[in-house]
Amino acid sequence: MNVEKSFLINNVLLNGDHTSFTPEVNAQLRMIRNDENKKPVIYVGAGTCGLGAGANETIKQAKAYLENHQIEADIIPVGCIGLCSSEPLMDIKLPGKKRISFEQVTGAKVEEILDQVFADKLPDHPILGQYKSQENEKSWNDAPFIEDHFFFKPQQRIVLENCGISNPVSIDEYIARGGYKSYLNALKVFSRSELCDTIEKSGLRGRGGGGFPTGKKWKFALGTEADQKYLICNADEGDPGAFMDRAVIEGDPHKLLEGMAIAAYAIGASKAYVYIRAEYPLAIERLVIAIDQAKEYGLIGKNIFDSGVDLDIVIKKGAGAFVCGEETALIHSIEGRRGMPRPRPPFPAVSGLFGKPTIINNVETLSNLPTIVKKGAEWFSSMGTATSKGTKVFALSGKIATTGLVEIPMGTTVRDIIFKIGGGIANGKKFKAVQMGGPSGGCVTDVNLDIEVDYESLVNVGAMMGSGGMVVMDEDTCMVDVAMFFMDFIQRESCGKCIPCREGTRRMLEILHSITSKPKNRENHEPLARFKGVMQLEKLGKVIKDTSLCGLGQSAPNPVLSTLTWFREEYEEHVFDKKCRANVCQNLRDYSIDVEKCTGCTVCAKKCPTGAIIGGRKQPHFIIQDKCISCGACEEACKFDAVKVS
Repeated sequence: MNVEKSFLINNVLLNGDHTSFTPEVNAQLRMIRNDENKKPVIYVGAGTCGLGAGANETIKQAKAYLENHQIEADIIPVGCIGLCSSEPLMDIKLPGKKRISFEQVTGAKVEEILDQVFADKLPDHPILGQYKSQENEKSWNDAPFIEDHFFFKPQQRIVLENCGISNPVSIDEYIARGGYKSYLNALKVFSRSELCDTIEKSGLRGRGGGGFPTGKKWKFALGTEADQKYLICNADEGDPGAFMDRAVIEGDPHKLLEGMAIAAYAIGASKAYVYIRAEYPLAIERLVIAIDQAKEYGLIGKNIFDSGVDLDIVIKKGAGAFVCGEETALIHSIEGRRGMPRPRPPFPAVSGLFGKPTIINNVETLSNLPTIVKKGAEWFSSMGTATSKGTKVFALSGKIATTGLVEIPMGTTVRDIIFKIGGGIANGKKFKAVQMGGPSGGCVTDVNLDIEVDYESLVNVGAMMGSGGMVVMDEDTCMVDVAMFFMDFIQRESCGKCIPCREGTRRMLEILHSITSKPKNRENHEPLARFKGVMQLEKLGKVIKDTSLCGLGQSAPNPVLSTLTWFREEYEEHVFDKKCRANVCQNLRDYSIDVEKCTGCTVCAKKCPTGAIIGGRKQPHFIIQDKCISCGACEEACKFDAVKVS
C-alpha cells in the first residue's frame, strides 16, 4: 500500500469527521488538495466543451512552455466549471498565491499569460477571477474574485461543487475534500430504513423528469423481499440541449460513485449499473478510472471496510436511443433486449432488472446524496420551495449570452436564470421563449418569466423540469419550426410499440410540414387541408397524451401543444398568410428579382429546378410564383444580389 493511500484510509476514512483531524493531518490534506502547493499548478478545463474549444492545444503549449523554460510544475486537466462560453479555461496557482482563472486561453495565448504570471504580474488577458476560498494566501491585486462573477454568485453548488476545481481522476484529492466519508458513515451510523427515511425527509425528488420522491421510491425496493436487488444510474442523457450528466461525470465521477454506493446500501442492492451513452467517451473513460480507484481503496467490492456490505458497479453503454431514458426500456436494454417500454405495474422497484427489485435514479439525484448524508436532511430541505427542495442543475443553451451549466436553489425564477446568471439574450435581441424539459417539455414565455422553478409551477404553465435543459429562443426564432424540430426528433426516436405514439406523432409531423410549406396544388383542396390540420393538432395531441404506453409517448405532444397555447398567431400566419415572421421556414419564403440589379445573365434560370424563372439574355428576369418552390437556388446562384427574399 502506497504512503498516501495508507494515510488517507487510516487518518481520514477511518478516523471520525474532519473536525477531529490533527494539525498534521490537515496540513497533509491541504497539500493533496493543492491548497498549499510547493510548486506551480496549472489547471486546464478539459471537459468535452473545453476540448471542443481547443483545450488539448492549450495543454500542449503549456507543457512545451514548462519544458522550454525548465520550470517544474504540474498540469492538471479538470472538468467543466460550468462556464462553457469562456472555454478553454486555464487556472494558475503559484505557491503562496491564490488560484487565478483566465478565460478563452487558446494555445497561442499560453506563452504570454505564463510569462506574466510567473513574473508575478497580471497579463492583459480576460480574467475570470481568483478564488476567495484560499484565505491564507496572497491575493492578486486588481483581480476580481470568481465567487463574485455574475454567473457564479447566485448559484449554490452541491452537485457541481468540485467540477472544474479538482482533479477528476484523483481519488486521493476526492477523499481529501471529504469524499467517501458520507458513505462510510452511512454504513456505520444508519440502518437501511433509517437512510431511506433521511432521504425522504430531505425532500429530494428525482432529477430526471417526473420528480418522484427519492426516499419513498427506495422504500418500495427495500420492502420487497428478494435474493438480489439492483441499482441503476440512468446517465442516458438524450434531450437535445442537455449536457448536465456528461459534465458531472467528466468533472466529478467519484461523487456519482459515492452516491450510488449510498443508494445501493439503502435499498440492499449488491450490484449497480451505470447506463451511459456510448457517445460520451470522455465521461466513460473517467468513470472507468474512478471505479478502478474505488476498488483499489476497498470502497467497491466484497465486505467493504468490514461492514458485511458488498457492491459491484458495472458500466453498460447505451446505443443512443432516446426511449431508453424511460425506466422499463432502459432495463430491457441492460438485459440485452430491444429498448421498449412495458406496461406498469409491476413497477421496477418491485420487479425490474431480471425480475428483481430495481431502483433507477439519474446522475444528478445520486450526486446529491453524499452532501445530504453529510449535512443532514434538514439542511437540504431548508433550500427550495414547499414541494421542491434543494438545488437543480440546468444546461443553458441557445440564443443566450452565456452558455453553460448552472446550479441554483429551487424557487429561483426563470427570469433570474436567463438574465442574471445567463447574461440575457445574445446580440441584444429580444427574449421570446425558453424550452424547458426537452422534447417532453414546453415553452415558458415572457408572460411567465417570473415563475419560480419547481416541479408543480412549471407543469402549470405547460412546461416541465425534465432533466434540466433550457434552450433559449429570441425574436428571430420561428415557434412552428421549433415545434417541428422537436416533433421530428420524437417521431424518429419513437420505439414504435404503441400506435398512438408511433402513428400520432407521424401525423402531427406531417401537419407541421404541411403548414410550413406553400400549397402546391390549389385545385385539390390543399389550402383547406392545411387549415384543418392545425385544427386537428390540439385534438390529436391530447389523444396521444391520454393513450400512449409510456411517459415519453404521453409527453410527446407537449412542444406542439405548448407553442399552440402561447404562439397560436404564428400558426395562423403560416396557414392563412403563408408567411413566417422570422423568415425561418424556407418553403414559405417569397422570391422575386430586382429588375434594376438583374443583368440577364440567365444563371438563375439555369439553376431553377422547376423552370419558374423566365427572361431573355441580357434582359431582366422574372419569377413565376405558382411554379416557385422556394428552394433558394436562384438566390445562391445570383452574383449581383438581384434576388430578393421576403
